[in-house]
Amino acid sequence: MPDLELQDMSQGEAAYARLYAAIRAGEFKPGDRLRETEVAAKLSLSRTPVREALRKLESDGIVEHRPRSGAVIRTLSQPEVVELYEMRLVLERTAAQMAAKHANAAEIDMLSDLNTRIDATADDTQAAAALNQDFHRCIYLATRNRFLLDSARALNNALMLLGPTTLDDEARIKMVTAQHARIIAAIAAGDQAAAGDAAEAHLQTSLRHRLKVMRG
Repeated sequence: MPDLELQDMSQGEAAYARLYAAIRAGEFKPGDRLRETEVAAKLSLSRTPVREALRKLESDGIVEHRPRSGAVIRTLSQPEVVELYEMRLVLERTAAQMAAKHANAAEIDMLSDLNTRIDATADDTQAAAALNQDFHRCIYLATRNRFLLDSARALNNALMLLGPTTLDDEARIKMVTAQHARIIAAIAAGDQAAAGDAAEAHLQTSLRHRLKVMRG
């Protein structure tokens, strides 16, 4: 988040924005204990705004308070992960269908460029994950539907609790970019049914891989 935006916030809001961004970037992971003093030192903040940020993260469902441990980033159970992917499947299938109806040439070019960049990340999992988020956000923006966008944003908190990205090796990245390419082709052709089917197939594959990683 730009420094100018942070300057316009209260200290508590700025602490929340910085801590949220750190969790999203993987600097703090599901299961990590968030000690006020350590978080304050890491983010160069005082303890009071950090305490306020932790309370807000708890109300968001990102952090939970555990006896004798204090604030801990929530970890999703396997049933919760399945439920989350079921909801993502509904939203992303709809988003792909609506993007096939509304996306313009520039947006399709952007999707192709993002997918090419994901493919080029090789084994840089953090870069691949960030670009993948941008790819899916681009599809949602192409829907021209503010209500669908709001629904997608509501999933963001839960998505942060999934833990490390499943884009964990070059073979996995190749599979994802091939599936992305099918989604892009369907959107470019204006084929709503094919776009929805391609998005659903992509999410089903992602869920299977996520559960495999969880099982170890």
